[in-house]
Amino acid sequence: MAKSPARPAEPTFSRPALAPGILAAIVLMAGVAFIEDSWFIAVHFAVTILAVIIGWFAIQGRQYWWLIVLVPIIVLWNPVFPLPLSGDGWFAAQLIAAIPFVAAGVMIKVDTPADARAEDRRRR
Repeated sequence: MAKSPARPAEPTFSRPALAPGILAAIVLMAGVAFIEDSWFIAVHFAVTILAVIIGWFAIQGRQYWWLIVLVPIIVLWNPVFPLPLSGDGWFAAQLIAAIPFVAAGVMIKVDTPADARAEDRRRR
């Protein structure tokens, strides 16, 4: 009798910060074009909101040390009380801030509850 092929093990975690991390990096890179424009406030809003979302996923994944990187980004790109930054420093900050966003997206893992995995198996 032929043996059925082994099913791969189901993942016990997810990477919920990956999509917001990549999106934030894209916004930061594209935002370089708007640094001296009035549209730059939209970049502030997007980056701050995505940083808060990724921070929440870091808390869910109990990887609190990511907040050391994300909180300063939230403060610097804060659209409510914007800091009067301009010029080459702000340009460099835009490009450098994309790195921790992508790194956080890749490295933050949130455990998937066992009951959710069991429910997923029942659906198949």
